Amino acid sequence: MVCVSSTPWSPVDQSACIHCGAHVTQQFARVFGDDRDRAHRCGECDTYARLSRGSAAGLEVSVPDPETSNGRHGGEPDA
Repeated sequence: MVCVSSTPWSPVDQSACIHCGAHVTQQFARVFGDDRDRAHRCGECDTYARLSRGSAAGLEVSVPDPETSNGRHGGEPDA
């Protein structure tokens, strides 16, 4: 009897965020990532509001990016 895996081997490391390199789970990448299960953003470098709208899949979203918008998660506080 020969055992064969039906899961294709992928040379791409899918356990890291493409943007910041932080560890992401396979489930996170599968749910929030792109069609190749790669996470372009994660909870370490983006907000849940943006992730849930598609930023982890590499999509542009209308919610301001916390790295570039003051007063947002990760940015400078409002005066």
